[in-house]
Amino acid sequence: MSTHDEVLKAAADLVAAFSSHNTNAYFAAFDENASFVFHNLDRRLLSRGEYEAVWAEWEQDGFKVLGCQSSAQHVQIISDNVAVFTHTVRTQLADGDGSIESGERETIVFHRVNDAWLGIHEHLSVDPTYA
Repeated sequence: MSTHDEVLKAAADLVAAFSSHNTNAYFAAFDENASFVFHNLDRRLLSRGEYEAVWAEWEQDGFKVLGCQSSAQHVQIISDNVAVFTHTVRTQLADGDGSIESGERETIVFHRVNDAWLGIHEHLSVDPTYA
């Protein structure tokens, strides 16, 4: 399998885990030292553990991922051990008040750890084309 295909598979596995609200598999797709920048938070999250704590708070408020579709995927290979994955996502969520849908663009920087590609940085922004 090519590096490009390995990164696409890692991204697909991550999205599938997120889409099914499989928190164990989702967070296992990230390095423990990963950082996260989300448009709906007022700060950066500087570790997977910090993100897991925020996720748990969201869940206490009724947060649950109901589904997620990925499109417009692009992989940029930086080196044998680093790749950048970008895509457009449409996510259906429960937020305690009902369900909502969002449209966002996401960048995930992956790095190879042994034979696995793990996310080391994620940046999520609002998709301005989403209506």
